[in-house]
Amino acid sequence: MLLEFLKAVLFGIVQGITEWLPISSTGHMILLDELVHLQVSEAFYELFEVVIQLGSILAVVVLYWNTLNPFSMKKSSQEKQYTWQMWFKVIVGVLPLGILGLLLDDFVDEHLNNYIVVAVALIVYGILFLVVENANRNKKPLVTDINHLTYGRAFCVGLFQVLAIVPGTSRSGATILGAILLGMARPLAAEYSFFLAIPAMVGASGLKAVKFFLDDASPAITGTEWMVLIVGTAVSFAVSMAAIRLLVQYVRKHDFKGFGIYRIILGVIVLAYFLIVR
Repeated sequence: MLLEFLKAVLFGIVQGITEWLPISSTGHMILLDELVHLQVSEAFYELFEVVIQLGSILAVVVLYWNTLNPFSMKKSSQEKQYTWQMWFKVIVGVLPLGILGLLLDDFVDEHLNNYIVVAVALIVYGILFLVVENANRNKKPLVTDINHLTYGRAFCVGLFQVLAIVPGTSRSGATILGAILLGMARPLAAEYSFFLAIPAMVGASGLKAVKFFLDDASPAITGTEWMVLIVGTAVSFAVSMAAIRLLVQYVRKHDFKGFGIYRIILGVIVLAYFLIVR
């Protein structure tokens, strides 16, 4: 029990860090599962991978509660109106993923959820980060505030988020990359990515949970598995709080080239591990 507790803590730490940094939580979780395997059923682990993300989402809600809350007594009527407009832009941005994600969920699980796809996605998007940052090096962003974000641009960022259906892409990586290409400032790209994650990840987690509990073939969750789920989610929340703050501070003064290089290195490591070591 103690060993599984420590493993759950480790999984929560990795999830909390990698969910928000554009480096692919999927790629890291695959490697971690190979090196530190949880003693749980395969069906439960698939559930664990998505439900643990709820801890990360809760961190966004806590950190940005005032920004996200349209009913805050501290806001003027105009500020409340801006908050509602922001939520409408989030809904517009999440629509493409909501529709295509639901349609392609089973296909992705069956055909794309493997180390080769993850490794290639890590490397390809790592290269894209370097290319995009070099291309935008001297360009002034067109949009620096979410109040000036148009619905059309919000929808286009949502189309980029659809790319995250492919394991290893990184949801935050795809949305941030797309937002920068569409002229959004890096800090705004990061924050909008956080907000898009709320309905996107809650929907994904909810879908997996419903499938698990409605499937008669799903095994009963053991006491140890409940502990792993609760601990992993709690640690993911705590670590996400720090990771989000870190990313927000980082993007104010730095570009994403470092993350691009890291992705390429990690992709090569994933390929080497599964092709040579395993």
